[in-house]
Amino acid sequence: MSTPPAVKQEQKPLRWYRRRRVLLRLSLSVIVVAAIALTPTVWVRVMSSGRLVAVADAPTADVAIVFGAEVAPGGQEPKPFLRNRLDTAATLVTTGKVKALLISGDAQGSSGNEVRVMGDYLSRKGVEPSRVVVDPYGLDTYDTCRRAHDVYGVRRALLVSQDLHLYRAVTLCRDLGVDAWGVPSGCAGCRTLTIWKNQLRDVAAAWKAAWDATTDRPPAVVSPADPTLQQAIDAHTP
Repeated sequence: MSTPPAVKQEQKPLRWYRRRRVLLRLSLSVIVVAAIALTPTVWVRVMSSGRLVAVADAPTADVAIVFGAEVAPGGQEPKPFLRNRLDTAATLVTTGKVKALLISGDAQGSSGNEVRVMGDYLSRKGVEPSRVVVDPYGLDTYDTCRRAHDVYGVRRALLVSQDLHLYRAVTLCRDLGVDAWGVPSGCAGCRTLTIWKNQLRDVAAAWKAAWDATTDRPPAVVSPADPTLQQAIDAHTP
């Protein structure tokens, strides 16, 4: 008559071990999935390690590449993300770190003509138009780096954007043959929610960067060699 209670007592630890084994498997699965998901992000960080520097510590270069972003409603002014990039780019010019700027963005962006807004803002900041060269087909980070190298002949450059984007930008430009250094622009006036969204977006963007680098795809718009950037550099070389 005492056997049934003994069986029940044996079943309790058995169920506990089974639950523990299931939880362990789930935990390991989550770790493996997370490791795979973050592999491109780790690659981006390793490839750009030590390549982000403040304006004061930035090496000199002939050109700084300024990455475009959405413009404010109305299509006439940059949003905070882009405004901060342009302010940093203007500082690189006025402090003599670079001779020219290659502003790259989407001339037909959903929010407006990014490169026109960028050029107008830089002019108001006192940057001479003769120092500014426009690439209207920098439709994404990869295209900007690829076209800078293939179309405009860039082999060494400072890159201007926010740090959360620069890791990827530096990695892609270096992979494409540009000796790139990132100069973070900060994000004064940016909303916290927007910053968090961009940080999450960058995890997915790292996968795209890895794919682009692996496939060596051509840019969305292929153009012949353009000498205007070198002409701008030459015009401002003593």
